[in-house]
Amino acid sequence: MYTLRRIAKVAVRSAKQKHTLPDLPYDYAALEPIISRDIMNLHHSKHHQTYVTNLNAAEEKIKLATEKGDVSTAISLMPALKFNGGGHLNHSIFWQNLSPSRTEPSEGLCKAIQASFGSMDNMKKQLSAQTVAIQGSGWGWLGYDKSSGVIKIITCANQDPLQATTGLVPILGIDVWEHAYYLQYKNMRADYVNAIFDIINWKDVSERFGKASC
Repeated sequence: MYTLRRIAKVAVRSAKQKHTLPDLPYDYAALEPIISRDIMNLHHSKHHQTYVTNLNAAEEKIKLATEKGDVSTAISLMPALKFNGGGHLNHSIFWQNLSPSRTEPSEGLCKAIQASFGSMDNMKKQLSAQTVAIQGSGWGWLGYDKSSGVIKIITCANQDPLQATTGLVPILGIDVWEHAYYLQYKNMRADYVNAIFDIINWKDVSERFGKASC
């Protein structure tokens, strides 16, 4: 977990090097028909870019406040750091978690999912159900618990970053903010969540699991 002091130190260090919007590993239209070109364009170039812009601004303000010894101002900026930093972290994982090409999970990931959920299908059903049930905006996650060696399902509100808020290492995230699906799926969040499994990049998820479980 991140303490307030540690977050402030990270912000000061990060302010020295600006964050940038990561390139997508595929074209905006590549995930159609599951996710439309228009959604991907807006989601990546507008929404994610806004998180990056606001994160850089928050870090710069925290840096200046810290240099002045203005603890009150630095503390007041923590929600902006958490929200925009989380938005940047979450989306950077999300884009890599998706792929226009069919991929398969590794043997190690399959065994871990089976141990935690009984089967891949059971995992998908549980992750879908809990993600769809999020009130308001947030994320559904598969996270790896290093202390127990178990993959867990957990949801986070808004843009709360999984590892910083729960200690679980994120390996698969599903964005259920309305900007991720509403232009195409309207109010049918469940249809979007169920469909997204057809474009999951299991190679990326497997690699994240492999690194987390080392």
